[in-house]
Amino acid sequence: MNGSVYLIPTFLHEEARDTLPAYILDCIKKCDAFFVENERTARRFLKSIWREMVIDDYTWFAIHKAEEQVLQQFTALLQQGKHIGIISEAGCPGIADPGQVLVEAAQKIDATVKPLVGPSSILLALMGSGMNGQQFNFNGYLPIDSSERKASIKELETESAQKKCTQIFIETPFRNNALVKELVQTCKPETRLCIAIDLTSSNEFIKTKTIGAWRRELPELHKKLGIFLIYAG
Repeated sequence: MNGSVYLIPTFLHEEARDTLPAYILDCIKKCDAFFVENERTARRFLKSIWREMVIDDYTWFAIHKAEEQVLQQFTALLQQGKHIGIISEAGCPGIADPGQVLVEAAQKIDATVKPLVGPSSILLALMGSGMNGQQFNFNGYLPIDSSERKASIKELETESAQKKCTQIFIETPFRNNALVKELVQTCKPETRLCIAIDLTSSNEFIKTKTIGAWRRELPELHKKLGIFLIYAG
């Protein structure tokens, strides 16, 4: 019989440990091996919620982009009946995360996959935005090149207007300010923009305004963890 896969969420901020439900620890204790995005931080996370855990009693694998060798090791352990935990750096595995490739492999061999409840910045931002939660797209990172990014923003805005869908995207923290400036320069004044920063932390900031209103005063976002949403419907 194949083993099971537990998709273990992590908190978005160190101070937000209470965002994880207690049953996650029970699932962690069932695992024989862990496939993680970063072994050092994953070990620290697990020890922080289970002090008695003996780290060396478990087998550890780095996901990276789930190269063929990693996939083979993952599948072999499942077929041996081992229970595996997948852990990303923040939030929920498989959502904007390389863990998805491993879950796909588990599904192919009909292994049991157990997604566990935890914080997702994508869903939290959408919930707090006041935008359309019935139809939305997560677009990951926009292009780095300024001209390409502006073209992408226009395409997303046009699609949002046509389909009445919310467009969600992220950026690396040191490029937040540049992204927001291009959003307010490129989008129509009536398009709404939600900026969600440091979700679940004591500094959490979620504001939705029209582009016209944001043009009058932009927040300082440099090196802050942010997620952005636009709605032109």
